[in-house]
Amino acid sequence: MSGVAAGLTGFAVLLALMAIRIPIGVAMLGVGIGGYAMWTGATPLLAFLKTSTYYQFSTYSLSVIPLFVLMGEFATQAGMSRALYRTAAAFLGHRKGGLAMASIGGCAAFGAICGSSLATAATMGQVALPEMRRYNYSGALATGSLAAGGTLGILIPPSVILVLYALMAEQSIAKMFVAAMVPGVLAALGYMLAVAIFVRRNPDDGPAGPRATWPQRLAALRETWTLILIFALVIVGMYRGWFTPTEAAAVGAFGTGVLAVLHGGMRLAGIARCLRGTATTSAMIFLILLGAETFNAFLAQTQTPMLLANAIQNSGLSPMLVLLAMLALYLVLGCVMDSMSMLLLTIPIFYPIIAGLDFGMPREDTLIWFGILAVVVVEVGLITPPVGMNVFVINGMAKDVPMLESFRGVLPFLISDIIRIAALIAFPVVTLGLVRLLG
Repeated sequence: MSGVAAGLTGFAVLLALMAIRIPIGVAMLGVGIGGYAMWTGATPLLAFLKTSTYYQFSTYSLSVIPLFVLMGEFATQAGMSRALYRTAAAFLGHRKGGLAMASIGGCAAFGAICGSSLATAATMGQVALPEMRRYNYSGALATGSLAAGGTLGILIPPSVILVLYALMAEQSIAKMFVAAMVPGVLAALGYMLAVAIFVRRNPDDGPAGPRATWPQRLAALRETWTLILIFALVIVGMYRGWFTPTEAAAVGAFGTGVLAVLHGGMRLAGIARCLRGTATTSAMIFLILLGAETFNAFLAQTQTPMLLANAIQNSGLSPMLVLLAMLALYLVLGCVMDSMSMLLLTIPIFYPIIAGLDFGMPREDTLIWFGILAVVVVEVGLITPPVGMNVFVINGMAKDVPMLESFRGVLPFLISDIIRIAALIAFPVVTLGLVRLLG
């Protein structure tokens, strides 16, 4: 069997294991170990496992992941989602569809400290769904806006997905965070515009609420200014070199922890819950990392990524066509896989291909641009029918809303996503402009 055939066979076995609901980390680890042993023998496999596992988990850069996870746990415990939603609702709630817009704004702000799309959708859903139903919002608009807004959790920095991509592609974490900021803001504004168009065509789906007075708006802002300060300190401090990424994550975790104690009323039991949640989530991430490292080592032994990269470079296909094919594959995989698994599985294969193509930009800019595009498309996969994970999460909370109505509700946001992806592909400066300006 040739190297490419062995690699593709391993990939097919992996998808089959996932189809029977084997956890992705376990599936990648099992296929990686089996494929490595069959290709090189047991002795090289044991030598690899002996050294790679230790070096994988003793890497200082990975310490940033549990700290950002802890930051999100503290933010949830502190009830920051409610404060963020109240602030957004105070400024937007008096408009038609305003509470749906506030939900999107709250998701964007909460995503900046949470970093998880599913957690953002679930947490904001608990806060925003009752309010929208109280004002007689349609089930489609209420669930659709929350499912779409939740996807901002993995795009708005700081994001664990962006950290993992930066480590795998050997890029600066700070630059990845800065590159994601403009696309993240555009995503939130695009979703709000989609809500405005939705309620213009169907006014009864999103009635206007009462207008908040300016004292009420300022009072709501006072609840969130410390959170905004922590976010700015983390991002600016990391980019300006005041902190390493790990130190910035520690500062963010400490700051949100203090807020959780002082304003959220968190006590020892709450701290214990946050630490348990952090340990569980971090263990899941590290198991997936170990599985991906082992599976990718098997692929490297078969030389599948390099052979595919050379074949594509010599095929005469345009770089843009290759990029579009990769992004289309992400949309398909998004129907059956979570965002982290998709990136960890595909980046080792796509990385040498993208790095070898000429998009008229320096190699570093190309890899940052592709990383943001990949995360954006992965984010869209979370609301793409028939298996949009965010849609299922929100629909499970709104038990009176039929699943078909929830999927109908996300269609305007999918249109917004397609337009945004086209803009990011056609104009790389949207992603790279702020990086170049601050560089």
